[in-house]
Amino acid sequence: MKKAGILFAILLTMTMLWGCQHTQVDGGVAQSVTAMDRISESGQLVVGTAGSMPPLNMTTKDGEIIGLEPEMAKMMAEAMGVKATFKTMPFSQLLPALEAGKVDMVMSNMTITGKRNMKVAFVGPYFISGKTFLTTEKWVASAKQPEEVNNANTKLTALRGSTSQQFIEEVFPKATLLLGKDYDACVAMVLDGKAAAMIADYPICLLSVIRYPDHQLISVVPPYTYEPIGIAIQKNDILLANWLENFLETLAGSGDLKELQDKWFEGGSWIEKLP
Repeated sequence: MKKAGILFAILLTMTMLWGCQHTQVDGGVAQSVTAMDRISESGQLVVGTAGSMPPLNMTTKDGEIIGLEPEMAKMMAEAMGVKATFKTMPFSQLLPALEAGKVDMVMSNMTITGKRNMKVAFVGPYFISGKTFLTTEKWVASAKQPEEVNNANTKLTALRGSTSQQFIEEVFPKATLLLGKDYDACVAMVLDGKAAAMIADYPICLLSVIRYPDHQLISVVPPYTYEPIGIAIQKNDILLANWLENFLETLAGSGDLKELQDKWFEGGSWIEKLP
């Protein structure tokens, strides 16, 4: 009984210390520190993005972050009365950064999946995508059957930590998988002949065909999968989730979301700004 009492006291102390790390005191009343608190106090909305997924997010020659998602984030920040700040990092590091509180949200062509949703919350979707191939006309002509793709001699590339990587591992487990830190690296493997094809969301593949017209690239459509793209936020962030839901509903209902999608997917003037 004495040992049990000591153990209980230790556990109680640990619980109180943990609680102190996750609350702030306002007028003697403990209150949870939310993302909205951080955003209001700092005066900025910190958004995590890969900055390399055109036309959803990309980095210009001048280092500016542009695209459908950054423009949406700036609209959110304006509605909050704060400034939008973007933190770029490899795609695979985005969710760990979110969980660690280094960013307030992630907007980076991120598919809402059950596995991801077990660790973070998602709001959306605000865009529907799907997986397809980026390859050469020569390779498409030679690969006549699906089983020809699923062998060790076929080298496929995908973004590290993405659902495209998961797609290859599940659908073509025998193929040789080459992972890239960003889409530019993956596309380069196809252009250099190091990979037979890249698996990625169809906007990425279609844009690559446009950007490299002299390389006889082709994107196989329609998409093979259904990919709902959403905003990732920390779990239990109820107020921010509610705010974002209302924002997206208003954006869609007003027609502004459709205008943004048309701007970035049908207009191509921004391509000249890319490296």
